[in-house]
Amino acid sequence: MKYFLIVTAEVMSTIIFSLPRYRLFNAIKAIYLNLVWGAKIGRRVIFYSGVRIFPGQDLVIGDDVNISKGCQVYTKGGVTIGDRTMIGFNTIILAGNHHVPPGRQRMFGKGFDRSPVTIGPDVWIGCNCSILAGATIGEGAIVAAGSVVSKNVEPFTIVGGVPAKKIRDRA
Repeated sequence: MKYFLIVTAEVMSTIIFSLPRYRLFNAIKAIYLNLVWGAKIGRRVIFYSGVRIFPGQDLVIGDDVNISKGCQVYTKGGVTIGDRTMIGFNTIILAGNHHVPPGRQRMFGKGFDRSPVTIGPDVWIGCNCSILAGATIGEGAIVAAGSVVSKNVEPFTIVGGVPAKKIRDRA
């Protein structure tokens, strides 16, 4: 029964987030996240079609956030996205990952480690980025396309690469 409910929730989420980014459909997506998962969604959030947010619990999105097509957000460790943040196409935000056991133990079935992801206000995340569990991106930061953010990003800096490193300050 548990797996039936999980699959049903995944299918519902996929259908709802396949709707286009018209204002009415964005409102429906926000209401779905709020009512079904208890997420807190700000005003004027734009969810492009094809966004995947699952499960949706422990999610806080500020006002005027833009989440582009193909983005995937795994929220189980907690994801907070600040006001006026832009998230580029195909970006992945993971608040959890597979647990790596000590030594040479098998990894399959060892569970998950969860750690919150916090993205400050006025952040621009380029396309095809990966934001990993435990990372905090400070206010006004820019993450270059294709970057992997595994550590904290200072406010008002530009980072890029794999792993993401500071390129320069925004000044």
